[in-house]
Amino acid sequence: MSFQQGLSGLNAASKQLEVIGNNVANANTAGFKQSRAEFADVFANSFAGGGGGQIGIGTNLTTVAQQFTQGNITSSSNSLDIAINGNGFFRISNNGAITYSRNGQFKMDKAGFIVDAANHRLTGYAADSAGTLQKGAPVELNISTSDLQPKASVKIVGLVNLDSRKATPTNATFNASDPTSYNDSTAVTVFDSLGNSHTLQSFFVKDAVLTNTWNIYTTADGIATTPAGPTVLTFPATGTGLSPTSVPASPTPVAFNPLNPPIPPATIPTVPTGAAAMALTLDYSGSTQFGSSFSINSLSQDGYTSGRLASFNSGADGTITGRYSNGQSRTLGQVVLSNFSNPNGLLSLGGNAWSETSTSGAPLVGTPSSGALGVLQSSAVEDSNTDLTAELVNMITAQRYYQANAQTIKTQDQVLQTLVNLR
Repeated sequence: MSFQQGLSGLNAASKQLEVIGNNVANANTAGFKQSRAEFADVFANSFAGGGGGQIGIGTNLTTVAQQFTQGNITSSSNSLDIAINGNGFFRISNNGAITYSRNGQFKMDKAGFIVDAANHRLTGYAADSAGTLQKGAPVELNISTSDLQPKASVKIVGLVNLDSRKATPTNATFNASDPTSYNDSTAVTVFDSLGNSHTLQSFFVKDAVLTNTWNIYTTADGIATTPAGPTVLTFPATGTGLSPTSVPASPTPVAFNPLNPPIPPATIPTVPTGAAAMALTLDYSGSTQFGSSFSINSLSQDGYTSGRLASFNSGADGTITGRYSNGQSRTLGQVVLSNFSNPNGLLSLGGNAWSETSTSGAPLVGTPSSGALGVLQSSAVEDSNTDLTAELVNMITAQRYYQANAQTIKTQDQVLQTLVNLR
């Protein structure tokens, strides 16, 4: 008489309860993937071979398989928290040793690296000082907190309407400080190579001789720019679309040597601030001349001052974008994901980490949302995929399973006792 079947059933039920208990214990662990105990029956070898009357000798645990199903995604207040929606794993570096994780609870260390709770570094593609991604081998991502380099203004684009009803100014000699020498004016802030701001003014003067013609004079910080002569706008009779004879058919450059601080022309110093001389291009080619009041419809320039990193977040494709105090933004890096042909073949290391094995296959590294890889969600965390309701039901079932196997041993014992007591 054999107790083997009942004993193997008790061992199997015990293992199943351990797996369920581990799932329940990690129901609140971000990125955790629940496991499932899988069993197989056991048959003893026979000299006579298998037959219809052959009885198995119990069960055994074949594997504890992790279930890589999607967990719920919960929003968080940390901009560095990243959740994966779909397939893939974060690629984590531990002093060069690569592991894989679904836990996207990251932070930035004192050196600017993006790290997890164990101070292991997230990897991806780095970006150069211009924000261009260096897509080669993934490296440990580092967020540069240095100031954004200023960009000198090069082009000014303006759209204005010049009032065709206006008369020529009473003072025929242009003087920026004399309002009677021009009809209207605009002002825009421009930046030199060091990020210093300067005010560039454009003055519109209706020509006294030529019909539908306007002359534009410019000053920077109150100083006349070079060339000192005007830019000429000539409109057709329709008032829209510049005549081919207009100078802005190819936008006119004006030169300005930055001085700091801005001071009246009478006391201009001979030593500039160190900023490079500016060559600004004025483009008013989209302007109009109608019989309505002067209006500035748009006025823009392409420069900006230096800026400090104010915030950053990641996009669905893993691109980390920094936003600066000067209103500019720049790419700081890109998170990459790894996937495997057989994720169940990964070796669990604990600490929400796995490592590749020969069974899992080689990692397939790529950017999020490409191929079969999932997308990323910033300021969010993937919860454990443990279904507590289902696990509690499974626990009850495993308990009954344990009790039933214990009962088979008890019954076997009673039968054996009966045989021993025969006289």
